[in-house]
Amino acid sequence: MLFRTVSELVEIAEKDGISISEVMIRQEIDVKEKTRKELYDEMEKNLQVMESAISDSLKGVQSVTGLTGGDAVLIQNYMEQKTPLSGNLLLDAVSKAMGTNEVNAAMGTICATPTAGSAGCVPGTLFAVKNQLNPTREQMIRYLFTAGAFGLVVANNAFISGAAGGCQAEVGSAGAMAAAAIVEMAGGTPQQSAEAFAITLKNMLGLVCDPVAGLVEVPCVKRNALGSSQAIVSADLALAGVTSRIPCDEVIGAMYRIGKQMPSALRETGEGGLADTPTGRLLKEKIFGMSV
Repeated sequence: MLFRTVSELVEIAEKDGISISEVMIRQEIDVKEKTRKELYDEMEKNLQVMESAISDSLKGVQSVTGLTGGDAVLIQNYMEQKTPLSGNLLLDAVSKAMGTNEVNAAMGTICATPTAGSAGCVPGTLFAVKNQLNPTREQMIRYLFTAGAFGLVVANNAFISGAAGGCQAEVGSAGAMAAAAIVEMAGGTPQQSAEAFAITLKNMLGLVCDPVAGLVEVPCVKRNALGSSQAIVSADLALAGVTSRIPCDEVIGAMYRIGKQMPSALRETGEGGLADTPTGRLLKEKIFGMSV
């Protein structure tokens, strides 16, 4: 492998004068023994899945349980009728991130980035910033390779599942991956991508995984809203020159240690946190007909 840490990833990019996405593409060519075109075609398919999920969500979807659905449409309507306090770009990302996860909860097809429960952050931000940055299709594909490069580092050095490390490992990683990708698309440096990733993940440390009734709906969908908004704010901070005092790889290491210390009740078991509130328990009983 060309890189295993963010510092190695940035070092290669700076040394060779290439982007993070290009480093990732070259590594994939080497590891998977595929051509650049084959890799682009595979990522194009992922991009199409993301695009379709967002499109479907904005038509309105509903999960079988009725716990989630329709919020992406509500937000788009709000944006048309009012002037959002948080701004159109950020709220558009929130809508599309939540929409992606609403499609997942409604048993639709999504692209896990890095997991199904956190699948909204990367596409939600991509299709929001697209309206301002006007990227080519290749730049959109490279956005996904950049996100993937940082996700690969997290997967190799920590974890990306809520069962292993809480929601910090899922939405935290996803939001941070999105932040890094936004920076590259906006013309930032490889180091600025790393700063954006670190800033996002720092603000997600300790986030528990506490799905109500054990389903990837509540609070997962709305956490993608916050993950995507964190990503955009962190990208702006990095592009402005703001840096993380704790290096990116150390933030990932901290996330790993926090996850290991987190009790099992707060790691996707549906036994603690919001799942263990009176309403959470009632919803579980209503959905599954079981006494809790």
